[in-house]
Amino acid sequence: MLFNSLEFILFFPVVATVYFLIPHKFRWAFLLAASYFFYMCWNPAYALLLLTSTLATYTVSLLIPGRKSKRAKKLLLASCIIINLSILFTFKYFELFTSGLYLILDRLNIHYSPVNYTLLLPVGISFYTFQALGYSIDVYRGDINPQRHFGKYALFVSFFPQLVAGPIERSKNLLPQFDEIHFFNYDNAVNGIKLMLWGYYKKIVIADTVCVAVDTVFNNIRVFDGLAIIIASFLFSIQIFCDFSGYSDIARGCALVMGFKLMKNFDHPYFSHSLREFWSRWHISLSTWFKDYLYIPLGGNRKGKLRRYINLLITFLVSGLWHGANITFVVWGAVHGLCQIIGGVTKPIKDKVFGFRQGSRAYYLHCGVSVALTFALVCFAWIFFRANSLADAAYAVSHLFKWGSLSLSYIFSELKLIFGTRAEFYRLIATLPLFIILSVIDRYKSLNSVFSKLRSPVRAIIYVMFVTYILLFARAEMQDFIYFQF
Repeated sequence: MLFNSLEFILFFPVVATVYFLIPHKFRWAFLLAASYFFYMCWNPAYALLLLTSTLATYTVSLLIPGRKSKRAKKLLLASCIIINLSILFTFKYFELFTSGLYLILDRLNIHYSPVNYTLLLPVGISFYTFQALGYSIDVYRGDINPQRHFGKYALFVSFFPQLVAGPIERSKNLLPQFDEIHFFNYDNAVNGIKLMLWGYYKKIVIADTVCVAVDTVFNNIRVFDGLAIIIASFLFSIQIFCDFSGYSDIARGCALVMGFKLMKNFDHPYFSHSLREFWSRWHISLSTWFKDYLYIPLGGNRKGKLRRYINLLITFLVSGLWHGANITFVVWGAVHGLCQIIGGVTKPIKDKVFGFRQGSRAYYLHCGVSVALTFALVCFAWIFFRANSLADAAYAVSHLFKWGSLSLSYIFSELKLIFGTRAEFYRLIATLPLFIILSVIDRYKSLNSVFSKLRSPVRAIIYVMFVTYILLFARAEMQDFIYFQF
């Protein structure tokens, strides 16, 4: 059941209405049933995987506090991690493993017949697996007490707004909210619906518009040269941001209508001055998860610079692998990791050379250049993320600056190839500039605060126009969210 489907548009109001009508003591059970129904709309069988992960982490987390031996606690946690990662490996990485093993053995002249079977990747498996594992690790560390109510814990793992594409919630934040009594709150409902509308706008109007040109280029990469690849890479950066942050906004909005507050997952990442800042603003729930449960346990920055850079690179390589069973994602993670290491090594020099007085013209110029360079690096890395294979990515990178001509006729011919029809090009012109303007306003002024200063009739007219705008540009066939494949 997609957020951008008619089924969900009917499903959510019914769930929210019933939630407020029934007594508090039954609400957890109702939300749990609604969440499993939501997930089973994709494939009922995969609810068993969700339940298995839930049972494993719930059981182990109950057993850990009762063990006096630290070794026993570690063994319990290790068993929980192995069970969950085994499920993830089987459904997401087994095919990559067997094909990689085949290539290695073939080079060694060892005969090996790979197992040829393909399992459909359960939607959201990476998200709910990490959420459940984070809970078990928190219990092991003593940061939280285990949740003894199985139903409420199962709801924590499966809560439908953020089940399939995050944000990856922490138990400290979400679990206590299931015990709170939520009354219908007008402000929560209005703010939640506005957040949902903003998410629908980003997904339906922007992401689904630019994806046409992105798919045209990256699915036929060897037909195009540098100009088309640069345009497609830029548009993909817009697509993946609007697609993923749009989902997060809809998820947070749904939850807020019912009184639940989910963590903010994106904070204007393309306005970052460095890649380090970018990762503090992009997919925040995953970035902080890897920081708390991988980078810091590896030693973080406590064991010298060399060890810090090794830990950083490992974290980004694993982060890349988390995104998909393809070497392109690992390379994408490596690019970000290496760029951050280079940034860390050169930071003292940059601080000395570009240590401009805050507020001066040189300072603001430096800030602008830093944002532009960071965005360019992010767009470059997205090539590996979006490419269908490493060979395609290598072709794209090697042809970035190979342009046929700089004439207007060449540029227009390339645009015609990219967009296919004038209608698609005009659709982009009618949507993308407005989004960029709104994003800049929201970064420095906050759209919510700007609209709150307007009179009620004016706000009502703008909201009606905004909904009409979304419906006008909605495609007949809804597109999946990109992060469903992760």
